[in-house]
Amino acid sequence: MFVAQPTTAAGGGATVVTAGGTTNGAGEGAGTNGGAAGSYVIQGGYMLGSGGSSSSSGSAAGNSQNYSHTARASPATVQWLLDNYETAEGVSLPRSTLYCHYLLHCQEQKLEPVNAASFGKLIRSVFMGLRTRRLGTRGNSKYHYYGLRIKAGSSLLRLMEDQQHLAMRQQPFSQKQRYPQKCLHIQGSGHVDISTQVQQYQQFLDASRALPEFPEIDLQGKSLPEGIELEHIKSFQLLYREHCEAILDVMVNLQFTLVETLWKTFWRFSQSQAGDATLAVHDESEKRLPKSCLVLLCKYEPVLRWSRDCDNSLYQGLVEILIPDVLRPIPSALTQAIRNFAKSLESWLTNAMMNIPEEMVRIKVTSANAFAQTLRRYTSLNHLAQAARAVLQNTAQINQMLSDLNRVDFANVQEQASWVCRCEDRVVQRLEQDFKLTLQQQNSLEQWAAWLDGVVSQVLKPYQQSPAFPKAAKLFLLKWSFYSSMVIRDLTLRSAASFGSFHLIRLLYDEYMYYLIEHRVAQAKGETPIAVMGEVSTYTDPEMQIHSYNSELSLPSDGAVLGEESLEPPAKLARTDQRVLFATGSADN
Repeated sequence: MFVAQPTTAAGGGATVVTAGGTTNGAGEGAGTNGGAAGSYVIQGGYMLGSGGSSSSSGSAAGNSQNYSHTARASPATVQWLLDNYETAEGVSLPRSTLYCHYLLHCQEQKLEPVNAASFGKLIRSVFMGLRTRRLGTRGNSKYHYYGLRIKAGSSLLRLMEDQQHLAMRQQPFSQKQRYPQKCLHIQGSGHVDISTQVQQYQQFLDASRALPEFPEIDLQGKSLPEGIELEHIKSFQLLYREHCEAILDVMVNLQFTLVETLWKTFWRFSQSQAGDATLAVHDESEKRLPKSCLVLLCKYEPVLRWSRDCDNSLYQGLVEILIPDVLRPIPSALTQAIRNFAKSLESWLTNAMMNIPEEMVRIKVTSANAFAQTLRRYTSLNHLAQAARAVLQNTAQINQMLSDLNRVDFANVQEQASWVCRCEDRVVQRLEQDFKLTLQQQNSLEQWAAWLDGVVSQVLKPYQQSPAFPKAAKLFLLKWSFYSSMVIRDLTLRSAASFGSFHLIRLLYDEYMYYLIEHRVAQAKGETPIAVMGEVSTYTDPEMQIHSYNSELSLPSDGAVLGEESLEPPAKLARTDQRVLFATGSADN
């Protein structure tokens, strides 16, 4: 089981000490507690730092022996460690991987490398408080530095991704079962362990997130089902909480296949329907909450509603753990593993709940489907982001895109799109100018993302705290997509040389705009994005789905919130400020 442990690095950053690293020269203890975060050793034994003091390294002979390896490390090596690695909770790196990176560094810098043992001492001096753990299955375990990871901006991330992808291509990811030693003592030849790679992948996760507190079940004055007491309600809450924590643990360890096992255990799955065998397997759970009571609770509306809310919170937390930043590069093998996991979710869950009342199954599957859909969309968005990043960094492609974009007849595009979008000419012109300027400046992907976020903020600002916010947001998303498709159409008809680049950028921006709108709507409703996406699949009847969709997007008849002809805000803003994009406050662009 994965347990996050805090490191003891002073000040939360990397610290290197030498003998006499503080003014009192009090030895090892003073070195640990007195060194300023971010300090480092240079040859000659002086410690430099923004807030620390310095002194000669000759003040304590004992300490000079302990830190003799730092004297042999060049300033470039120490700085390289600080630039590329950082301490963090709940992560680890193989010891052999760090030494391999170090050898490559020495080769590039034409330095004489120290042996692995001396390098290990250097690592412990640079990053105080690290622990070493042996991770992996019996006979295939390796030592890892626990509490250390590669920095997000380090070039070593790409190196590790390439190495991992090469290793993963030798065998499909879906065939590599991951079971803790205590859960599975005998592994067949078909189940190849990749625990070392899992440990490397964990640095791409946000393992610091904890499961949020679940609310109490609100009975809303409803009488308890016959045979159910308050103690059964409390037992269900406690068991469900433990169940969700177990799911969180295996997900942080990327042991996706164990989720199915946990579901089967909680819902007392038994293919044979042999009651005695079921009780033997689930004896502990049966003592705390008999399955007969569990089945009754699965028909009780307050429990159904509470379970849905807990699942939405759990799944939202898991999304933020697996994909903490949709734009940050993720190894392709990890992306594929997440997508395979998402594809299996519904079948795993329905199979595990085959003997559970339909009411609870429907609630659980709805949330799980929203979770799976979110994982698929976010991994697709991440894949598009990495492909587009290469385009945005290519000067020749950017220049060609600008040249082709300047040939687009935006007046004609606006004329054709206005009947559907009713976009104001001045707003569209400003959008066109800002887009061209941002493209010309060759901004990074993150800067483009900030620009898109600003567009959404300006468009939806008039609807803050308004019941019309979700409608305005969704209509803007539709109009954005329609207008951008008209621009792509013009580029296609002109056989633009950069059509492929524009098509890729358009796909990314549409997907990222969807992501932004999804989060804004969730925030406006006071719900999680998972809960908002789950609303779509709540309606099983197609006619109900169409009615709900039309009702959601229809304009109110009173015109107090949204007019019949356009999406103007309740109080139209003055059109005098030319500096702000969409300053008109119109959401119909």
